Formats: sequence, structure tokens, C-alpha cells
Amino acid sequence: MELLRNAVRPYAWGSRTTIPELLGRPVPAPHPEAELWMGAHPGDPSHVVSQDGTERSLLELVESDPLGQLGEDCAGRWGRRLPFLLKILAVEEPLSMQAHPSAEQAAEGWAREEAAGIPKDAPNRNYPDPTAKPELVCALTEFHALAGFRDPRRTVRLLRAIDTPGLTRYTELLAAQPDPGGLRALFTTLITMPQPALDQLLPEVLDACVRHIKEHGEFDIECRTVLELGEAHPHDAGVLAALLLNRLTLRAGEALYLPAGNLHLYLHGTAVEILANSDNILRGGLTPKHVDVPELLRVVDFACGDMPVLCGEHGLLDERVAVYRTDAPEFELSRVEWPADDNGEVRLDGGAPQILLCTEGELLLVSDDGTKVELRRGESVWLPACDPEVRIRPTVGGPARVFRATAGTCS
Repeated sequence: MELLRNAVRPYAWGSRTTIPELLGRPVPAPHPEAELWMGAHPGDPSHVVSQDGTERSLLELVESDPLGQLGEDCAGRWGRRLPFLLKILAVEEPLSMQAHPSAEQAAEGWAREEAAGIPKDAPNRNYPDPTAKPELVCALTEFHALAGFRDPRRTVRLLRAIDTPGLTRYTELLAAQPDPGGLRALFTTLITMPQPALDQLLPEVLDACVRHIKEHGEFDIECRTVLELGEAHPHDAGVLAALLLNRLTLRAGEALYLPAGNLHLYLHGTAVEILANSDNILRGGLTPKHVDVPELLRVVDFACGDMPVLCGEHGLLDERVAVYRTDAPEFELSRVEWPADDNGEVRLDGGAPQILLCTEGELLLVSDDGTKVELRRGESVWLPACDPEVRIRPTVGGPARVFRATAGTCS
């Protein structure tokens, strides 16, 4: 049980205040800071900090002792690889429109690109590894996202509410087939639209969104989102494609699970994210990075309807613990919270690799062998599978909060 020193990723869409404030550093930072990574990702692994101040890469630690660090079950399934990565996301500007492959799609795509001799770090590489990349994002602040295809009947209502002469034919295309097949046809048409046609249609649609907002129409937030994306990406077909997705606002503690094929993009807010330890991303637009529409269409799931919002299952371990259940075998995320004046103890089982991240208050961790670690806001700790059960409580009473990341239990 040792503290972690974690990497900060300075992507342009990040915040200059969120992560520095969480870590107790000067605000604002000189440059945007988008993600705080906790795990054993080869690109930026965490470092385990021993009691004497010495450090060792968590990646090296796991690779040198998979049984001790991961446990027999986890190492048996994932080899010498920690299967999950935990992050803090600080989203100041929208990310790219993207989806992730299933395990089968990733393995096939990786083998195909290996056979073609595409370097793993090439800009046009879609599959740098052969693994799936499901994700779960849990809001720390109000968190805004587009995710999954909206019920096509409601999308037809939206498109008719902002109708323009150039949009009508596309609206009626979906109205004639309001199902996943119709969504596939319309999405494919929009995302592959020739640039001259796009440059004519997109300004019409944006003007119609402005009118809808001024008239206090039913789809105000969807129109505001399209205007935001259109301002940042004025010639991008992804702006039109965004009209087909569910517009979601998560409150703190609410989460979205994004399985393989789910088309999504994050818009704004701060969240904890847990995902499979993979880099496989298929982008469809709204980014200067590599976009491969044909490959994206191979992996996108056109199932439609409302996206389930997860609040966590309480009382499975302790009333203070909420577990976000998914079918992802790579990870499981839990949230442990203590209200004001509560300093009760919560027991966390050992026997599996775990990362604990404190996002509020100060905590004391005590293992059955007597090891003690204090965990402050913004700090995280690594618990290898060989560690015994851990007891955790606030040092001076709540409010306090810690997130627990571990490997999944699904087969």
C-alpha cells in the first residue's frame, strides 16, 4: 500500500485550473491540463512512492511481479498487464467524436495493421493494441456529454423543429425509416457529405438553431450544443452528425457506461473516468487528429434510445459504498462517501489490484499488517493483490470521498 505519483496530460481541450487546484498547485497552470492518469499505461505509467521516498514505475512493478501485484485470477486473464486505467478528466472544450472497438474488432484491426506494416506510433494507426476500450465516466461536477443515438422519432422532431430547405431531405430519410438502419443511413450520409454540400448546408442549420433558441423551442440545449461545436469546427461534418446523439447532463455522482461501439464526445466538466488499458480510438470528426470514417462505420453501434445514467448500487458492501456495475471485465469503479461528522470505518477486501483516489477530505488507510497511509485530496494509492484487507476512514470526520478502481469480475 503506497502512494502514487501520477502523470498529467496537457491536451488542448483541458482546463488550466481544475487539475492544478485538485493537486494543490498554483492556479492557473501555464498550459491546459486535461487528464490525470493513474495506472500502468505504457505511455505514462504512475510511479509507486515508497516510505523512504524512492520511486518505481508501476508498469515495471506489474511486469516484474504479475502474480503478487495483480493476483492469480487477474494475471491469468490479462498476463502482465494491469487491465484498467483511472483518470481525472478536466474538460474545458469538447473532445472529438469517437467510438471504441470490441475485443474482436480490436484484435482483427490490430492484426490487419500489423500485417500492413503501419508503425504503432503512425498518425494514421487506428489500432495500436489488440484490446477493447470500454469506458465509464462519473461526474465530479456537472458534466456534459453527447452519447449514443437518440430515439430516431425524437430526432425527427428535432430536425423538423430546425427545418431548412437543405435539411428536409435528410429529415425525411430518417422519418421514412425511424430505426437503427435509418440512423446508419443518415449518419453515413452526413458524415461522408462532400465538402461543397456541407459548406452550404451547415450555415443553414446553424442559423436555424439560432432561431429555435430565440423562439424558446423544445430543443434549446441540443441547438446550443450544435452552435458550440459549429463555432469550434465550422467546416466539419461531425457538427451535423451531433444532431443524432443524446445530449446528457450528469450531476455529481452520476455515471455513463460507454461500451464498444458507442459514439460519444465529452463537452464540459470534471469527472473520474475508468477505462480499459487501451489506446484504440476511431474518430469521426471535430478534431485535427486522424479521422477514419470507413473504419468508424465498421465499429459504431447504431442501437438507439436513452442512455442509462448510473447512480451506483448502495449497500452491497457498506451503505457508504456505491458500486457502478457494468459488463466490462477490465474494470469496476466504486465511490465511497462519508457525510459531515461521519468518521466510520469502511473495510475493503484485498486479493485484487486496486487504486484508491481521494477527491474530497482526508483519509487514513490501515491494513491488517499495520501499515498506515494518509490520503489527501488529489492523492492516490496503489494496493497490490498481495496486500491484505484495508480499513479506511476520514481522519477528522467527513465530508470525504474516495474512488476505488479495480479489475472487473465479469467473465
